[in-house]
Formats: sequence, C-alpha cells, structure tokens
Amino acid sequence: MQATPSTGSLVCVGLGMTLGSHLGPLARSHIEQADVVFAALSDGIVELWLQRMHADVRSLQPFYQEGSSRMNTYWQMVEAMLVEVRAGKRVCGVFYGHPGVFAWVPHKAIELARDEGYRAHMEPGVSAEDCLYADLGIDPGAYGCQHYEASQLLFYQRRIDPTAYLILWQVGVVGDQSMARFSTNAAYRQVLVDVLARDYPLTHEVIIYRAATLPIQSPRIERRLLGTLAQATVEMADTVVIPPARPLQPDHEILARFDALDKALSPVS
Repeated sequence: MQATPSTGSLVCVGLGMTLGSHLGPLARSHIEQADVVFAALSDGIVELWLQRMHADVRSLQPFYQEGSSRMNTYWQMVEAMLVEVRAGKRVCGVFYGHPGVFAWVPHKAIELARDEGYRAHMEPGVSAEDCLYADLGIDPGAYGCQHYEASQLLFYQRRIDPTAYLILWQVGVVGDQSMARFSTNAAYRQVLVDVLARDYPLTHEVIIYRAATLPIQSPRIERRLLGTLAQATVEMADTVVIPPARPLQPDHEILARFDALDKALSPVS
C-alpha cells in the first residue's frame, strides 16, 4: 500500500431499489458532500432525482453499448471514476440497490483506488434481494436459500438443493457467453429449464420477480409452471425464485450424536 498521494477519495453507495424510499442518511451525506457523483442508474427519472442532491452528476449508462462486452464497459466505468479520484476529488459512485451485490464496478474501483493509496470504501444499501424477501414473504432462515447467477449455474457443475429456495439472478441473459448481449431468447431459457428439470418437476411453480423502482410501481410477481418458463418474458432486471420442491429430510445419524451430547450434559438424577 502506497502513501496517500492526494486528497482524492472514493465511496460507493447504494441508492436502494425504490426511488426515495431506501436511501439512508449516510449515503445521502456522501452524495451531497462529494465533488463529483457518478451514477449507474438505468432510469432517467431516478437520475433527475439524484441531480436535485448534487450539481455534478455524471451518468455511467452511456458506456453500455449493444454488442460491446460488458467487461469493457465495466472497465471504462472504473476508469472514469478513478480519473477524478487521481485528480484529488472526492468521488461518490451511486448504484442501484446494494453497491456490492451483482455490481463488479464498485468492488473493482474500490480495490484499485486502495491499491493506488487512496481512501475508498463502500456503504451498503437496500438490495433487490431484500425487497424480494419482503414482497414474496420469504424468510431465508426457514428452509435456507441458494443464490446463483443463472449462467454460472449452467456453465459450471453446481449442486442444487431442492429442499431450499433457489434464487436465480440475471435469467434474462442466461447462457450469454459473450457478455455483450442485453437479452437471450427462449431457446437459451429452455436450456435452463432442462437443467432445473433434473431436480424439479416441470409442474413445479416458479416466480418471476422484479422489485419496484418507483413509488408508483408495484413489484412484478408472476407465478407460472417451470415447464413454461422458457416462453415467459424475462428481462435483465427479473429474478426467478423457485420454492422448495421437497420437505427437509432429518439426518438421524447427526441427531443421534446431538442426543448423546445432550444426555452427557444432563445432571445425573
């Protein structure tokens, strides 16, 4: 770690999911006190709202281009923020939801800024996952939750537990190996269905979910059968939730060991 070369700094904050409802006071303070604010927000209304808090808000969205690798886009975003940090400015990056959840840019920007000797940190926010639990009435502690990026689940040999919730992110681009598309079609989603059918019946109910981003919106909660998922409209912001398909199975061997431990601790009568 080098000595801090200037007064430049970076903080990445989460705006939450619903406009105006989820922004915490600490994140707001970082936005208002920054010299320059970079925003990765796909909704123009949200950007206009953010501009009421700061005069110099620069959108990162124009870096996205159909057909261009998202990794190239992400590096351009990182560099845009670090240029201002190196110039000695207090930089605030604003991201939807939680800035550390399905967000490569904040993690990499903070990592590189620290490597170069600048102060950099992240402030959490309300994520799409948080909204999902609330909107769907799911307690992740009841049966457990597995979270996978949908393409990663397919590209690698992962083990699914059908006694727990399975939550799949970025199903709208499932199977995209180029990282350059904004969507994939029903044939790609059918591959996902075929893989899921190894552990779930095609008649099992799944939920397509999208958190509300504006107060006037309602979340998308669409229930349908797994066998029809390929034909559904699924966009990048949509998440697929698969409830447990089997009951929890007791592990009698482990339970017996704990029973023995409990008996050993019990006072002798």
